[in-house]
Amino acid sequence: MNEKPIKLYGKTETRFLDKVKKLLPEEGNLDACLTCGACASGCPATGIDNLDPRKVLRMAVLGMDEELTTTPWAWACTMCTRCMYVCPMKINIPQLVFNMRASWPRDERPKGIRASCDKGNSVESRSAMGLTGEMFTETVEDLLEEVREDQEGFENLQAPMNKKGAYYFLNQNSREPQMEEDEMVPLWKILHTVGADWTYSDKGWAAENYCLFLADNEAWEENIRLKAKAVEDLGCKVWLNTE
Repeated sequence: MNEKPIKLYGKTETRFLDKVKKLLPEEGNLDACLTCGACASGCPATGIDNLDPRKVLRMAVLGMDEELTTTPWAWACTMCTRCMYVCPMKINIPQLVFNMRASWPRDERPKGIRASCDKGNSVESRSAMGLTGEMFTETVEDLLEEVREDQEGFENLQAPMNKKGAYYFLNQNSREPQMEEDEMVPLWKILHTVGADWTYSDKGWAAENYCLFLADNEAWEENIRLKAKAVEDLGCKVWLNTE
């Protein structure tokens, strides 16, 4: 019986939950929980270190701010939003978790996520693996040539780069060109088969954005703004992000 006692606090305007509610449309419905358990049943992280989305929400409602803003549960969540999707009250638990993460000092947030965010924002490609636009272009061109030569029916397959005025701007997770380049080809074939007008860019081409998972709003915005500018510079109408 040496467990640390749980402290419950009365409702105050400084309560963490109140701060989050002010940031969300309709206050994220954070006071509407029916404790039905649908969120827990749909959550892929349920059970990790005894994580349960209902517990997270209940901690917030009970004013357990210290526990809520220091628990590693914030980093077990995948931010997939399944909990919100299955919730009959559409409670925005992912945004609650996002703000839990944001409450951590940046240098205490997970090193891997932090390093990937910073690496991505250090290059114009926005690749968390540090791949440059030149490296990506070379990989695409070499792979495209190989497919055209070896695969019947795809002799005219296209994977355009920096095509001005293309309708679709396609992002690519940089893991594929770095480690699993063949995984890019099926999507090229689909776009080819339907006659889509699309392009890659050598800038802002990486689909991932670890700054989102780090809950670093400024770095997240910096990442997205460069990608959006790449889309605008090519005059594309629709931005397709494979993430």
